[in-house]
Amino acid sequence: MTSPPPYLAIAAAIRRRILSGELSPGDLVPSTRAITREWGVAMATASKALAALRQEGLVHPEPGVGTVVAAPAAARPPTGLTRERIVRTALELADSEGLAALTMRRLATSLNTSTMALYRHVPGKVELVRLMTDAVCGEVPLGPAPTDWRTGLEQGARWLRGVYARHRWLAQAMAAFTRPVAAPNAMAYMEWILGVLRNTPLTPFEKIHTHLLLFAYVQGVAMADDLEEQARQDSGMSDGEWMDQNEPRFDAISSGGSYPLLDAVTAGTDFELDLETLFEFGLRRTLDGIAAMIDETSG
Repeated sequence: MTSPPPYLAIAAAIRRRILSGELSPGDLVPSTRAITREWGVAMATASKALAALRQEGLVHPEPGVGTVVAAPAAARPPTGLTRERIVRTALELADSEGLAALTMRRLATSLNTSTMALYRHVPGKVELVRLMTDAVCGEVPLGPAPTDWRTGLEQGARWLRGVYARHRWLAQAMAAFTRPVAAPNAMAYMEWILGVLRNTPLTPFEKIHTHLLLFAYVQGVAMADDLEEQARQDSGMSDGEWMDQNEPRFDAISSGGSYPLLDAVTAGTDFELDLETLFEFGLRRTLDGIAAMIDETSG
C-alpha cells in the first residue's frame, strides 16, 4: 500500500493534536521551521502541511503571531461578507504568507464562507489585488508637497519604501510598468510627485520619466527585500547562517586568482551587503542624476 505524501502525514499528526484538545483554539501550531526540525523535512513540505490544515479550516494565519488553531465553525462569527472585510482579510493573508499564497479558495476558508460567495463582491483575484493595492497606498498620507523638488522626491521615495516595507507583496503586484494598476491612491502618489516637479524646467516627458525612474529604483530594492525574505523562509537560515555555509565555496572560487579586482575591494574589510544601506546610497545617486539633468535643462 502506498504511503501518503509526507506533508499529509504531518498534517494528520497536527490534526490529531487539535482534535484531541492538545491544541486549543487560538494556540500556535508548529511553524514551518518547527515542522522542519521535528519531522526532518524541507520548508516546502512544511508549508504544504500547514496549507492542508488551512484548507480544512482547522488553522488560520494571525498577523504578527503566526498560524493558530481556528475556532470551531459553530463558534465563528457569522460571515457578514462585505468588500471591505474581504480586502482586509486578503491583506492579512498576503502580509503573512505572500501574494502567491493568496487564492480565492484560501480566502473563502479564512472568512468561513464559500468561494462563490466571494465572487458576489469581488470578480476575481486580479480585482482583489487592485483593491488591496489601493488600500495600502491610502494607509499613510503623503502630506503637503515640499517646494524644493529634491526634498520632495526624497520624501516621496521614503514614503513608497515604507509602503513596500509594510506589505512586501506589493512590489510584485505593481511590477508591470506598461500595465499600471488603476488604483486611485496609487495614482495620487504619481500626482504628488508631478506636483513636486511642477516648477522645474523639465518637460512633461522628462517629468513622467523622472517619476518612473524613482519609482523603479524604490521598487527594485523592494523586490530584493521580498526575494530575500522568501529565501529565508525556504532555507530556514538567516543571512549570516547562509553566508557561513557558503563562504568556503566563495573562498575556493576566489583562490584561483581569477577575480583580482573583486578580491581587492573585499580583502581585509568587513563588508556586508545591507539593503537599507544600498537603498540610501542609490537614492542619493539617483537624486544627484536628476539634479544634473535639471541643471543642464536650466542652462
